[in-house]
Amino acid sequence: MFIGHMAAGFASKRVAPQVSLGWLITAGMLVDLLFPLFSLLGIEQVQIVPGSSPLTSMVFPFYPFTHSLAGSLGWALAFGVLYWLLKRDRRGSTVLPLVVLSHWLLDAITHRPDMALYPGGPVVGLGLWNSVFGTVLVEGVLFIVAVWLYVSATRAKDRIGVWALGALIALLALLYWKHVAGPPPPSSKAMAWAGLLAWLFPLWAAWIDRHRIYR
Repeated sequence: MFIGHMAAGFASKRVAPQVSLGWLITAGMLVDLLFPLFSLLGIEQVQIVPGSSPLTSMVFPFYPFTHSLAGSLGWALAFGVLYWLLKRDRRGSTVLPLVVLSHWLLDAITHRPDMALYPGGPVVGLGLWNSVFGTVLVEGVLFIVAVWLYVSATRAKDRIGVWALGALIALLALLYWKHVAGPPPPSSKAMAWAGLLAWLFPLWAAWIDRHRIYR
């Protein structure tokens, strides 16, 4: 999942309208934002194996601290506590951990069986990645519906609220197309460094949300 995780952030604005889209997008992407750093530090591993699946060349031999169910629960709790300490918002500190946990559920649907329940524990994965069409269909529908939910729940205060959102959606669609149809990354390290740039998306989302108001 890529845009599917972004979808969780967009859609959850409906149930937590007081929470900035930046926080919501961060929650949906949290473990993928942390994974490149863990990979570069040698704590977790990713390998580039062309042809390993119809959709992606990425293989994840070891990433239980970010992508196991137990790890996701820990990050979800920590993220909810952080938000509570900063904002004292009960609903936001309840919704955000659920958005963090949605990442594991979506990955468990799409990944091959490499999603551990806990470090060293059994792994699960329904393998939607084995079907390019199925993956693109599911992620595409999730993303379109989620963006519609966000747009219908908010309105732009100015042109930035319109064009910044449109530019983000266009960029995400382009990156997703490149991921599906483009060549594999040159190396796992190059992919990890590029993955750190994903931290720009929550900042972009927060900027958008400051120029839109809840209807």
